[in-house]
Amino acid sequence: MTDTGYDVIGDIHGHADELEALLAHLGYERKAGAWRHPERKVVFLGDFIDRGPRQLDAVDIVRRMVDEGHAHAIMGNHEFNAIAWYLRDENGQPLRAHTEKNYKQHQAFLTELEGQPGRHKEIIDWFLTLPLWQSFDGFNVIHACWHKGYMDRFASKLNDGNRLGRDLMPEAATKPKNGESETLFHAIEVWLKGLETPLPDGHTFLDKDQNPRHEVRVRWWDHNAVLYSDAALIEEEIRSRLPVLEIPHSARYRYPEDVPVFFGHYWMKGDPRVQSSKTACLDFSVAKQGKLVAYRWSGESTLSNNMLAHVPSAQIN
Repeated sequence: MTDTGYDVIGDIHGHADELEALLAHLGYERKAGAWRHPERKVVFLGDFIDRGPRQLDAVDIVRRMVDEGHAHAIMGNHEFNAIAWYLRDENGQPLRAHTEKNYKQHQAFLTELEGQPGRHKEIIDWFLTLPLWQSFDGFNVIHACWHKGYMDRFASKLNDGNRLGRDLMPEAATKPKNGESETLFHAIEVWLKGLETPLPDGHTFLDKDQNPRHEVRVRWWDHNAVLYSDAALIEEEIRSRLPVLEIPHSARYRYPEDVPVFFGHYWMKGDPRVQSSKTACLDFSVAKQGKLVAYRWSGESTLSNNMLAHVPSAQIN
Protein backbone atom coordinates (compact mmCIF):
# COMPACT_ATOMS: atom_id res chain seq x y z
CA MET A 1 0.00 0.00 0.00
CA THR A 2 1.24 3.47 -0.90
CA ASP A 3 -0.07 6.13 1.47
CA THR A 4 -1.21 9.38 -0.12
CA GLY A 5 -3.18 10.71 2.83
CA TYR A 6 -4.89 10.16 6.15
CA ASP A 7 -8.52 10.26 7.19
CA VAL A 8 -8.68 11.51 10.78
CA ILE A 9 -11.87 10.38 12.55
CA GLY A 10 -13.35 11.86 15.72
CA ASP A 11 -15.08 10.32 18.75
CA ILE A 12 -17.09 7.15 17.98
CA HIS A 13 -18.58 6.25 21.39
CA GLY A 14 -19.79 2.81 20.39
CA HIS A 15 -21.56 3.93 17.22
CA ALA A 16 -20.25 1.21 14.94
CA ASP A 17 -23.06 1.64 12.40
CA GLU A 18 -22.00 5.23 11.75
CA LEU A 19 -18.32 4.25 11.70
CA GLU A 20 -18.94 1.64 9.01
CA ALA A 21 -21.04 4.10 7.04
CA LEU A 22 -18.32 6.76 7.26
CA LEU A 23 -15.57 4.35 6.23
CA ALA A 24 -17.62 3.27 3.21
CA HIS A 25 -18.30 6.93 2.37
CA LEU A 26 -14.54 7.57 2.45
CA GLY A 27 -13.87 4.74 0.00
CA TYR A 28 -12.76 2.02 2.42
CA GLU A 29 -13.83 -1.59 1.89
CA ARG A 30 -14.01 -4.43 4.36
CA LYS A 31 -11.77 -7.27 3.20
CA ALA A 32 -10.47 -10.22 5.24
CA GLY A 33 -12.07 -8.77 8.38
CA ALA A 34 -10.55 -5.27 8.21
CA TRP A 35 -11.59 -2.03 6.55
CA ARG A 36 -8.90 -0.83 4.15
CA HIS A 37 -8.16 1.67 1.42
CA PRO A 38 -5.57 1.23 -1.35
CA GLU A 39 -3.98 4.64 -0.78
CA ARG A 40 -5.06 6.02 2.60
CA LYS A 41 -5.03 5.24 6.32
CA VAL A 42 -7.26 6.27 9.20
CA VAL A 43 -6.17 8.03 12.37
CA PHE A 44 -8.64 7.52 15.22
CA LEU A 45 -8.74 10.22 17.93
CA GLY A 46 -9.92 8.05 20.83
CA ASP A 47 -13.22 7.64 22.69
CA PHE A 48 -14.22 4.44 20.93
CA ILE A 49 -16.46 3.36 23.82
CA ASP A 50 -19.33 4.34 26.16
CA ARG A 51 -22.84 5.60 25.30
CA GLY A 52 -23.51 3.92 21.93
CA PRO A 53 -25.28 0.66 20.96
CA ARG A 54 -22.32 -1.35 19.54
CA GLN A 55 -19.43 -0.94 21.96
CA LEU A 56 -17.39 -4.04 21.24
CA ASP A 57 -17.97 -3.85 17.50
CA ALA A 58 -16.56 -0.31 17.47
CA VAL A 59 -13.46 -1.44 19.37
CA ASP A 60 -13.03 -4.43 17.07
CA ILE A 61 -13.24 -2.31 13.91
CA VAL A 62 -10.62 0.12 15.19
CA ARG A 63 -8.36 -2.56 16.61
CA ARG A 64 -8.44 -4.74 13.49
CA MET A 65 -7.56 -1.78 11.27
CA VAL A 66 -4.66 -0.85 13.56
CA ASP A 67 -3.39 -4.43 13.80
CA GLU A 68 -3.54 -4.87 10.01
CA GLY A 69 -1.65 -1.61 9.39
CA HIS A 70 -4.58 0.35 7.95
CA ALA A 71 -5.00 2.77 10.86
CA HIS A 72 -3.42 4.47 13.84
CA ALA A 73 -5.26 5.18 17.10
CA ILE A 74 -4.65 7.27 20.20
CA MET A 75 -6.19 7.14 23.65
CA GLY A 76 -9.25 9.14 24.66
CA ASN A 77 -10.43 9.93 28.16
CA HIS A 78 -13.02 7.14 27.95
CA GLU A 79 -10.32 4.53 27.26
CA PHE A 80 -8.30 5.99 30.14
CA ASN A 81 -11.34 5.84 32.42
CA ALA A 82 -11.99 2.22 31.37
CA ILE A 83 -8.44 1.28 32.33
CA ALA A 84 -8.73 3.06 35.69
CA TRP A 85 -12.12 1.42 36.37
CA TYR A 86 -10.58 -2.02 35.73
CA LEU A 87 -7.23 -1.69 37.52
CA ARG A 88 -6.75 -1.76 41.30
CA ASP A 89 -4.31 0.07 43.54
CA GLU A 90 -2.01 -1.55 46.08
CA ASN A 91 -4.90 -1.69 48.56
CA GLY A 92 -7.20 -3.46 46.14
CA GLN A 93 -9.32 -0.40 45.42
CA PRO A 94 -10.22 0.56 41.82
CA LEU A 95 -8.23 3.47 40.44
CA ARG A 96 -11.51 5.00 39.24
CA ALA A 97 -14.12 4.88 41.98
CA HIS A 98 -17.12 2.66 41.24
CA THR A 99 -19.62 5.39 42.04
CA GLU A 100 -23.10 5.63 40.55
CA LYS A 101 -21.98 8.59 38.41
CA ASN A 102 -18.93 6.77 37.03
CA TYR A 103 -20.89 3.56 36.43
CA LYS A 104 -23.54 5.46 34.48
CA GLN A 105 -20.86 6.87 32.16
CA HIS A 106 -19.34 3.41 31.62
CA GLN A 107 -22.47 1.26 31.73
CA ALA A 108 -22.90 0.57 28.01
CA PHE A 109 -19.37 -0.83 27.74
CA LEU A 110 -19.64 -2.93 30.91
CA THR A 111 -23.03 -4.31 29.89
CA GLU A 112 -21.68 -5.67 26.60
CA LEU A 113 -18.75 -7.27 28.44
CA GLU A 114 -20.89 -8.97 31.08
CA GLY A 115 -19.80 -12.58 31.50
CA GLN A 116 -16.65 -12.06 29.40
CA PRO A 117 -13.83 -11.37 31.89
CA GLY A 118 -11.17 -12.62 29.50
CA ARG A 119 -12.27 -10.29 26.74
CA HIS A 120 -12.54 -7.40 29.19
CA LYS A 121 -8.91 -7.90 30.23
CA GLU A 122 -7.79 -8.23 26.62
CA ILE A 123 -9.41 -4.94 25.62
CA ILE A 124 -7.97 -3.12 28.65
CA ASP A 125 -4.52 -4.46 27.81
CA TRP A 126 -4.94 -3.09 24.28
CA PHE A 127 -6.11 0.28 25.55
CA LEU A 128 -2.87 0.47 27.55
CA THR A 129 -0.85 0.24 24.33
CA LEU A 130 -2.47 3.36 22.81
CA PRO A 131 -0.32 6.50 22.66
CA LEU A 132 -1.55 9.66 24.36
CA TRP A 133 -0.66 11.70 21.29
CA GLN A 134 1.10 11.16 17.98
CA SER A 135 3.00 13.24 15.45
CA PHE A 136 2.89 12.46 11.74
CA ASP A 137 4.82 14.02 8.88
CA GLY A 138 2.75 17.19 8.56
CA PHE A 139 0.22 17.08 11.42
CA ASN A 140 -0.32 16.17 15.07
CA VAL A 141 -3.16 14.39 16.88
CA ILE A 142 -4.30 14.32 20.51
CA HIS A 143 -7.64 13.68 22.11
CA ALA A 144 -8.28 17.02 23.85
CA CYS A 145 -5.38 19.49 24.15
CA TRP A 146 -1.90 19.57 22.63
CA HIS A 147 -0.06 20.97 25.66
CA LYS A 148 3.63 21.14 24.80
CA GLY A 149 4.67 22.17 28.30
CA TYR A 150 3.31 19.01 29.87
CA MET A 151 4.75 16.94 27.02
CA ASP A 152 8.22 18.34 27.61
CA ARG A 153 7.87 17.77 31.35
CA PHE A 154 6.51 14.22 31.41
CA ALA A 155 7.52 12.55 28.13
CA SER A 156 10.67 11.08 29.70
CA LYS A 157 8.49 9.29 32.26
CA LEU A 158 6.14 7.76 29.68
CA ASN A 159 6.75 4.54 27.78
CA ASP A 160 8.19 5.35 24.35
CA GLY A 161 7.74 9.02 25.24
CA ASN A 162 3.96 9.04 24.76
CA ARG A 163 2.38 5.91 26.28
CA LEU A 164 1.11 4.96 29.71
CA GLY A 165 1.70 1.59 31.35
CA ARG A 166 0.21 -0.22 34.29
CA ASP A 167 3.01 1.08 36.50
CA LEU A 168 2.09 4.71 35.70
CA MET A 169 -1.68 4.37 36.09
CA PRO A 170 -1.82 4.97 39.88
CA GLU A 171 -0.11 8.36 39.50
CA ALA A 172 -2.03 9.19 36.33
CA ALA A 173 -5.43 8.40 37.88
CA THR A 174 -4.97 9.77 41.42
CA LYS A 175 -5.56 13.43 42.15
CA PRO A 176 -2.81 14.73 44.43
CA LYS A 177 -3.70 16.22 47.76
CA ASN A 178 -3.87 19.99 48.11
CA GLY A 179 -0.43 21.51 48.25
CA GLU A 180 1.33 18.73 46.36
CA SER A 181 3.24 19.58 43.19
CA GLU A 182 1.86 18.84 39.74
CA THR A 183 2.01 15.18 38.74
CA LEU A 184 1.17 13.07 35.71
CA PHE A 185 -2.48 13.34 36.85
CA HIS A 186 -2.56 17.01 35.86
CA ALA A 187 -1.04 16.32 32.44
CA ILE A 188 -3.56 13.55 31.73
CA GLU A 189 -6.40 15.88 32.70
CA VAL A 190 -5.25 18.41 30.09
CA TRP A 191 -4.21 16.00 27.31
CA LEU A 192 -7.37 13.87 27.52
CA LYS A 193 -10.02 16.20 28.96
CA GLY A 194 -8.91 19.71 28.05
CA LEU A 195 -7.52 22.84 29.64
CA GLU A 196 -9.68 24.13 32.49
CA THR A 197 -9.70 27.19 34.70
CA PRO A 198 -11.65 27.80 37.92
CA LEU A 199 -14.69 30.03 37.74
CA PRO A 200 -14.65 33.13 39.92
CA ASP A 201 -16.03 32.69 43.43
CA GLY A 202 -19.77 32.23 43.51
CA HIS A 203 -20.13 30.93 39.94
CA THR A 204 -21.10 27.32 39.08
CA PHE A 205 -23.00 25.52 36.31
CA LEU A 206 -24.37 22.04 35.55
CA ASP A 207 -22.62 20.04 32.83
CA LYS A 208 -24.34 17.88 30.15
CA ASP A 209 -24.80 15.08 32.72
CA GLN A 210 -26.25 17.48 35.31
CA ASN A 211 -23.14 17.43 37.49
CA PRO A 212 -22.20 20.73 39.21
CA ARG A 213 -19.00 22.29 37.85
CA HIS A 214 -16.78 24.91 39.44
CA GLU A 215 -14.32 25.01 36.55
CA VAL A 216 -14.78 25.60 32.86
CA ARG A 217 -12.94 24.20 29.85
CA VAL A 218 -11.55 26.86 27.56
CA ARG A 219 -11.04 27.24 23.81
CA TRP A 220 -7.27 26.85 23.92
CA TRP A 221 -7.16 27.08 20.11
CA ASP A 222 -8.91 30.50 20.00
CA HIS A 223 -6.35 33.30 20.30
CA ASN A 224 -9.08 35.92 20.67
CA ALA A 225 -10.90 34.27 23.57
CA VAL A 226 -9.81 36.07 26.75
CA LEU A 227 -13.13 36.61 28.55
CA TYR A 228 -14.94 33.79 30.35
CA SER A 229 -17.95 34.42 28.13
CA ASP A 230 -15.83 33.94 24.99
CA ALA A 231 -13.38 31.27 26.10
CA ALA A 232 -15.75 28.88 27.88
CA LEU A 233 -16.76 25.64 26.17
CA ILE A 234 -20.28 25.66 27.51
CA GLU A 235 -23.93 25.62 26.49
CA GLU A 236 -25.05 28.94 25.04
CA GLU A 237 -27.83 29.41 27.59
CA ILE A 238 -25.25 29.17 30.37
CA ARG A 239 -22.67 31.38 28.64
CA SER A 240 -24.75 34.52 29.16
CA ARG A 241 -24.54 33.98 32.92
CA LEU A 242 -20.76 33.89 33.03
CA PRO A 243 -18.93 36.92 34.42
CA VAL A 244 -17.57 39.53 32.02
CA LEU A 245 -14.04 39.01 33.32
CA GLU A 246 -10.79 37.88 31.73
CA ILE A 247 -9.70 34.28 32.22
CA PRO A 248 -6.37 33.83 34.05
CA HIS A 249 -3.21 33.96 31.96
CA SER A 250 -2.56 30.30 32.91
CA ALA A 251 -5.65 29.38 30.85
CA ARG A 252 -4.52 31.24 27.74
CA TYR A 253 -2.37 28.46 26.37
CA ARG A 254 -1.90 28.61 22.59
CA TYR A 255 -0.98 25.83 20.20
CA PRO A 256 2.72 26.43 19.44
CA GLU A 257 3.38 24.23 16.40
CA ASP A 258 3.55 25.15 12.70
CA VAL A 259 1.70 22.02 11.53
CA PRO A 260 -2.05 21.37 11.96
CA VAL A 261 -3.40 19.53 15.00
CA PHE A 262 -6.54 17.38 15.08
CA PHE A 263 -8.43 16.61 18.28
CA GLY A 264 -11.85 15.44 19.48
CA HIS A 265 -13.60 15.43 22.85
CA TYR A 266 -15.58 18.70 22.84
CA TRP A 267 -19.08 17.72 21.63
CA MET A 268 -19.30 20.32 18.88
CA LYS A 269 -22.69 20.98 17.29
CA GLY A 270 -24.00 22.09 13.93
CA ASP A 271 -22.24 21.82 10.58
CA PRO A 272 -18.69 20.44 10.84
CA ARG A 273 -16.03 23.12 10.47
CA VAL A 274 -12.38 23.60 11.37
CA GLN A 275 -11.54 25.87 14.30
CA SER A 276 -8.69 27.68 12.55
CA SER A 277 -6.19 27.21 9.75
CA LYS A 278 -4.14 24.96 12.07
CA THR A 279 -6.68 23.41 14.46
CA ALA A 280 -9.67 21.11 13.90
CA CYS A 281 -11.97 19.45 16.42
CA LEU A 282 -13.58 16.37 14.86
CA ASP A 283 -16.03 15.49 17.66
CA PHE A 284 -19.46 16.56 16.43
CA SER A 285 -21.53 14.61 18.97
CA VAL A 286 -22.47 11.41 17.16
CA ALA A 287 -23.53 10.06 20.57
CA LYS A 288 -25.95 13.00 20.97
CA GLN A 289 -27.70 12.69 17.60
CA GLY A 290 -24.96 14.65 15.87
CA LYS A 291 -22.46 13.53 13.22
CA LEU A 292 -19.44 11.27 12.94
CA VAL A 293 -16.78 13.40 11.26
CA ALA A 294 -13.51 12.84 9.40
CA TYR A 295 -10.93 15.22 7.98
CA ARG A 296 -9.37 14.03 4.69
CA TRP A 297 -5.78 15.23 5.06
CA SER A 298 -3.59 15.01 1.96
CA GLY A 299 -0.52 17.03 2.85
CA GLU A 300 -1.93 20.55 3.23
CA SER A 301 -0.49 22.88 5.88
CA THR A 302 -3.62 25.04 5.99
CA LEU A 303 -6.83 23.30 7.00
CA SER A 304 -10.02 23.73 4.99
CA ASN A 305 -13.69 23.00 5.66
CA ASN A 306 -13.82 21.47 2.17
CA MET A 307 -11.82 18.49 3.43
CA LEU A 308 -14.35 17.51 6.10
CA ALA A 309 -16.64 14.51 5.58
CA HIS A 310 -19.38 13.17 7.82
CA VAL A 311 -22.35 10.86 8.27
CA PRO A 312 -25.33 11.64 10.54
CA SER A 313 -26.13 9.72 13.68
CA ALA A 314 -28.41 6.79 12.95
CA GLN A 315 -30.42 7.88 16.00
CA ILE A 316 -32.04 10.68 14.02
CA ASN A 317 -33.32 8.42 11.25
